[in-house]
Amino acid sequence: MPLSDDDFGVEEEKAGQNLAVLAEALYLINLLLLPGLAFALLFGLWLKYKDSAPPLARQHLKQTTFVSLIGGFLIFTLSGLILTLGGLAWEWTWVILILYFTCIHSTLVLFGMYALIKAMNGQTWRFPLIGPAIDNPQA
Repeated sequence: MPLSDDDFGVEEEKAGQNLAVLAEALYLINLLLLPGLAFALLFGLWLKYKDSAPPLARQHLKQTTFVSLIGGFLIFTLSGLILTLGGLAWEWTWVILILYFTCIHSTLVLFGMYALIKAMNGQTWRFPLIGPAIDNPQA
């Protein structure tokens, strides 16, 4: 049976699973490939679907948007603090800054990959420490 133009050959096992996967993919694209642009798309999705999406998609949209904001705040604020306190001329400022940025960024990417796997399996998941609470654990 031929596929129609609006059928991409992917069926959702749970309501909102495709939107959850898209949210997590945009989160990773924001971190790795197109920062800013991917966040704008993610934020637009969150604004559009924050009240109407199924619970699974709503949780992943909420999480990716929130963690993107908190992660960006952590990276820019603490990096600025390290630069301010250490100064541009001190070589240890750069060692600490690069280590800090690498560790935080890598952790956000790793957790984002795990969240994408969970979304692909139709499950909710919460980022440790900075992730928002799961509204409905049964989703």
